[in-house]
Amino acid sequence: MNLADDISSELSGNFRCVVLGLLMLAPVYDAYELRQAMKGAGTEEACLVDILASRTNAEIKTICAFYKKEYEKDLEKAVCGDTSGMFQRVLVSLLTAGRDEGDNVDEAQAVLDAKEIFEAGEARWGTDEVKFLTVLCVRNRNHLLRVFEEYQKISGRDIEESIKREMSGCLEEVFLAIVKSMRNRPAFFAERLYKSMKGLGTTDSVLIRIMVSRAEIDMLDIKEQFLKMYGKTLHSFIKGDTSGDYRKILLELCGGE
Repeated sequence: MNLADDISSELSGNFRCVVLGLLMLAPVYDAYELRQAMKGAGTEEACLVDILASRTNAEIKTICAFYKKEYEKDLEKAVCGDTSGMFQRVLVSLLTAGRDEGDNVDEAQAVLDAKEIFEAGEARWGTDEVKFLTVLCVRNRNHLLRVFEEYQKISGRDIEESIKREMSGCLEEVFLAIVKSMRNRPAFFAERLYKSMKGLGTTDSVLIRIMVSRAEIDMLDIKEQFLKMYGKTLHSFIKGDTSGDYRKILLELCGGE
């Protein structure tokens, strides 16, 4: 029996989930989370969105390799078996890890991209989601930031506002996640953490996933963004929303105030 099996048999609940996550390398944990999200009846689409919309090409390739090794199935096939329509097409596009990760901005192309997105959404009856996919899943970060600026000039609206107006459900969520992650990845995770603890009840799956997967990557930046966005520390939010050993381990991952 290995250490993970030992821990699984000794611990329970959310505390067990956090400890098991910490025993895994980040890509292995992501692969495990994606597997859990698609296991059994129903799919936790939020998990697919959180992970696939925010990881780098290298991270996605590593996740796919671990998924294949651990579960003897292609992650793309698993996603296709559990999703459908344009949402599926966006996830498959992200899984190809084909995003340009350079720094160059083609000014003329940025203007054209913004114009085409506008004409595919706000300027027509019905929405041509393929245009959104082509731009949002392929262009590099700097280029997309210019596209968003140009889009604001052309349409008079922020790209996020237009996505909310033009789309719904999982498709809206994944496109918004891509835009937010490209603009400011730590802020994207800060918002996800805030929403997981805001109001009645806590969405523990989201809270655990982000705290474990980002602990050694950009937690300091996430904490800084959380304070800036909500006027309270992430530490205080976790403290007020959790209890027992579960709270203790999350606060350790969070670090001090």
